[in-house]
Amino acid sequence: MVEKISVKDILGMKGREKIVMVTAYDYAFAKLVDVAGADMILVGDSLGMVMHGLPSTIPVSMDDMIHHVRAVANAKPRALIVGDMPFLSYEVSREEAVRNAGLLLKAGAEAVKLEGGVEIADRVEALVDAGIPVMGHIGLTPQRFLRLGGYRKRGRVVEEAEQIIEDALAIEDAGAFAIVIEYTANEVAEIITRKLKIPTICIGSGPSCDGQVLVLHDLLGLSKEIPPFAKKYVDLSKIVVDAVSRYASEVREGIFPSKEHYFSMKKDELKKLLDKIK
Repeated sequence: MVEKISVKDILGMKGREKIVMVTAYDYAFAKLVDVAGADMILVGDSLGMVMHGLPSTIPVSMDDMIHHVRAVANAKPRALIVGDMPFLSYEVSREEAVRNAGLLLKAGAEAVKLEGGVEIADRVEALVDAGIPVMGHIGLTPQRFLRLGGYRKRGRVVEEAEQIIEDALAIEDAGAFAIVIEYTANEVAEIITRKLKIPTICIGSGPSCDGQVLVLHDLLGLSKEIPPFAKKYVDLSKIVVDAVSRYASEVREGIFPSKEHYFSMKKDELKKLLDKIK
C-alpha cells in the first residue's frame, strides 16, 4: 500500500484501477474518508452551499478555501488533497492565478482544481510552469452556471459535445494531471477518456471515466436535496436528528448525565469544603 498518494500515483492509475475521489471540508470528515479508502480528497468550493448555506459557489472566497484546506490538511490524509480555486481567483490574470494557487498549497493542498476549458488553458499552463499540479474541470462548470443557463446537462448536441472535447484536449495540453467531467453525456465522457492520456474523473457523466467523485454531504444524506446524478448511501441526517433528539429528551427527563458520566469529591474533601463555606 502506498504511504502517501501523489500526483504521479494518480496518473499511474489510468486504465489500471478506478480512482475514488470525494469531498471533505474539515478535519473530522477528512480523517474518516481517508480511512474509508479515498484516493483523493477534494476540498471543493461546494463548501459554500453545504458548509455555509450559500445559494451557489460564486460567493466563496480565497479565505474560505484556505480555511477549509488547512483543516483537511491537518488530518494528514494518505489521500491526495485537491483544493478548488474559487470564482475570480484565477480569471483576472495568470499572475493572480499563480499567487492564489500558491496560497492553497501553503495551506496544505497538494494540487488545485480550475473550472473551464480553452479559455483558461493559459492559466493552467502558468500554474504548471510554477510547479503547481492542476486538475481541470469541464462540462457543467458550476462557477459559470449563470452563463450556461443553470445547472444543466451538457454535451447532448454535437456542437456542445465537440466544444467539451476541445476543452478537455486544451486542458491536457496545458499540463493538467487529471480532469473532472461534470454532468456531461456518457458518450462524450467516454470519448474524452479514450483520447486523453491523463485520468478523467466523472460526476454525473457515466461509468466510462477513470474515476468518480461525489460531494460527501450528498452520499451521506446530509444534503436537503441531492442532484440526480448523486447516490445517497446512508441517511445520516436522520441518524443525527435521532441521536440529538434522544439526548435532548434525556436531559429534560434528568436521565443524562447518569453516574458513569460524572465524578464526585472524596467524602473527607467534601466535608472540609463544607466546613469552610458554612
